[in-house]
Amino acid sequence: MGLASYEIVGHGGEWRVRHDGKAENVYQTKESAFEAAVAAASLALRQGHEVRLSAPGHGSATGAANTG
Repeated sequence: MGLASYEIVGHGGEWRVRHDGKAENVYQTKESAFEAAVAAASLALRQGHEVRLSAPGHGSATGAANTG
């Protein structure tokens, strides 16, 4: 099987999960984007793919647009 890579990108109240070069859905918090990525990664893992997931250390995980 192939590699399933998920990357959390964004800032403030606009976080996305980049996968296969696309980052279509918008999440209010980094944490909610991470949870969506974990759900997708879990499915990929069950299908036999190698999984990689990354999230930046900057920005508030739950603060949405109010990062300040």
